[in-house]
Amino acid sequence: MNLGRTKGGTAAPPRQGAALAALAAAQFTVMLATSIVNVALPQIRSGAGLSDGGTTWVVNAYGLAFGALLLAGGRAGDLLGRRRVLLAGLAVFAGASLAAGLAQSAGLLIAARAVQGVGAAAVAPAALALAMNLFPPGPGRGRALGVWGAVSGAGGAGGVLLGGVLTQAWGWPWIFHSVALGAAAVLVAVATLVPRAADRGSGRFDLLGTATVTLALTCLVWALTTARAAGWTDAGVLAALLGAFVLLVLFALVERRRPDALIPPRLFSTGRVAAGNLLMALLGSVWIALFFFLPLYQQQVLGMSPLATGAGQLPLTVANMLGAVLAPRISGRIGATATVTAALLTEAAGLLWLSWMRADGSYLVDVFGPSVLIGLGLSIAFVQLTALAVDGVPRQDAGLAGGLVNTTRQVGGAIGLAALATLAGSVTTHAPTDQPPLEALTTGYQAAFTASAAVLTATALLAPLLTRSSRRARRPRCPVPPRTSASPAPPQQGRAADRAPAS
Repeated sequence: MNLGRTKGGTAAPPRQGAALAALAAAQFTVMLATSIVNVALPQIRSGAGLSDGGTTWVVNAYGLAFGALLLAGGRAGDLLGRRRVLLAGLAVFAGASLAAGLAQSAGLLIAARAVQGVGAAAVAPAALALAMNLFPPGPGRGRALGVWGAVSGAGGAGGVLLGGVLTQAWGWPWIFHSVALGAAAVLVAVATLVPRAADRGSGRFDLLGTATVTLALTCLVWALTTARAAGWTDAGVLAALLGAFVLLVLFALVERRRPDALIPPRLFSTGRVAAGNLLMALLGSVWIALFFFLPLYQQQVLGMSPLATGAGQLPLTVANMLGAVLAPRISGRIGATATVTAALLTEAAGLLWLSWMRADGSYLVDVFGPSVLIGLGLSIAFVQLTALAVDGVPRQDAGLAGGLVNTTRQVGGAIGLAALATLAGSVTTHAPTDQPPLEALTTGYQAAFTASAAVLTATALLAPLLTRSSRRARRPRCPVPPRTSASPAPPQQGRAADRAPAS
């Protein structure tokens, strides 16, 4: 994979490619920390003395802090300097990872995971904004986004593999020690390879807007993650959902009157940012649930060890990386809209195939084939939707746009996982009493994957409508003077605009 090609097809300076590699490594590390604990949760529970609720919060604490603070992290990068914020975020992330590995109590472990999420919320939007600034719109940026999609998917699937290997070889603390070492190495690489730039914006930090939306997202993510165990009718869950709604309404009212709004209206002037974020939220609602349910099926139903479960993610990872590399080429041939639609339908087909899993099945028959389809579709859709969500954004808002698209994916994932976990649990609970436990468990997983396929099919049908309206929003509204006989005829407009990459 060539990291350094510029718009004209000529080779980019080696330092540009090295800088992109360092920034992509930062994104990989963040995605790795999201999934690396999934396989090791049983060992973490026994080793750290966690209850069922405490085990859940080893995952939730990271996701809660990460999702709630992404907008604030993106805006901080725009105003304080993205390279500076990225380095600070990596330092916090590495320190918290080390503390999690050394934790001797459940409370310290969960607190360290929350601080990990804080660091990740600074890293993800700043790294994406810096990567986009390295390459102007065109083929070079499309290839850069292909790299971004490859490492994002590889981080999610690779976390399951690495978690299984480390847990079985050296024990669960090493999943956090490895992340700490990786983050420290990435920090050195970013400091060495990413050039200093005058990327510090003007304006003031919107403290009121940031506090309001952060509290709203905290209430929302907390309610969704808690609902999986407590139920949707729990008083605390309902209160948190109501609080999130009220705070979001207050945030909208506050932002209308502030000159330095956290989410300025100019961010949505092209119409493409809104379309990209909505579609990314729907993709995210299936993404995180996939890496939650698939390892559970492999371990609890198929009886695979943590190491074998992790190794079983390799086909998905390889397909994911291949799809991310091919995404810009496919988009250049058939158009960005057709590429997104085809990718979503491909992933939906893989999830539907996965929903035919059996309690007496096997990895090769029930998991391998669907994983390849899912990996290809997921990566291609991710690359194109990320490009759509940052397309045409003013340079001073690049960090915020990166934070926004990560927020919608993370919040969409929290909503999707909560809903799908509730569905799977309900189907398993209400299975016939004479049905064997593994069959009942498998039936719940089947329902979750069937619903995921339905969501992505609906998203694929929605994508052409949203991207078509966003293209109309980009057209200039100034009147076109009537053409006289002396005026040259306008050039014919074919499908060239749609064939260009979404970036």
